[in-house]
Amino acid sequence: MPGELLHPTNPKPVRNEFMSHRLSSQELENLAIGLNKHHPPSSFSDRVALAIVKSLRVPADLFFRKKYVHRAVALETVAAVPGMVGGVIRHLRSLRKMKHDGGWITHLLHEAENERMHLLTWMRVCKPTILERMLVVAVQGVFFNCFFLVYLLTPKTAHRIVGYLEEEAVISYTGFLKEIDEGRIENKAAPQIAIDYWNLQQDATIRDVVLAVRADEALHRDTNHHFSDRIKYHNEDLRQELDRSEPKRVGADGQSAWRD
Repeated sequence: MPGELLHPTNPKPVRNEFMSHRLSSQELENLAIGLNKHHPPSSFSDRVALAIVKSLRVPADLFFRKKYVHRAVALETVAAVPGMVGGVIRHLRSLRKMKHDGGWITHLLHEAENERMHLLTWMRVCKPTILERMLVVAVQGVFFNCFFLVYLLTPKTAHRIVGYLEEEAVISYTGFLKEIDEGRIENKAAPQIAIDYWNLQQDATIRDVVLAVRADEALHRDTNHHFSDRIKYHNEDLRQELDRSEPKRVGADGQSAWRD
């Protein structure tokens, strides 16, 4: 249905709206993003994922405060990691098992590419300081290794972490918009890389780019929560509808048994 963020069976890595025509500022403003959407934690692993994300936000708020362009650069260098990590791990698993991956690999790699394009866009807008570049290197190095380990151990929690990270990204970009609207950040012309990537109009501004990026983050938010649910309900084939009935497993005696 028009306006939905997710295809009911197979989530898409990019929004269809950006491919249809050159969107105006008003159309960008009206994109359905579920501004206040939040996935309530329903298990211990969900609560751990949410706690991890909330703890990560504290140092970012202290360091960047309202320097939203610089915050975006740091955010996107980290946000592009999970899709690549998940894609690589699932690629290797598909090779080992000699089975189709259910459509995850392509999606996750596209998600990583989308986040990388966010970074390249914001790099055209600001010049990170040496300290900020050093922080990015340190944070990305730690985050990559930690996320890789988490994904190996519990991909359901890994995708839930990304879902909550994207919730925070939507909040951050909404704050970015407020700073522009209140005149504290100059609404300059959008860089050409953004106009080309999001199919924006030639007179697009930074505000239009923020709206487009926020829409991307909302899509990644919903998709990663969806992926976590698919793992929870043991239906990882994106070509099939997700059955949200209580997951089951087959016991050693051949009888079905409940699975947490």
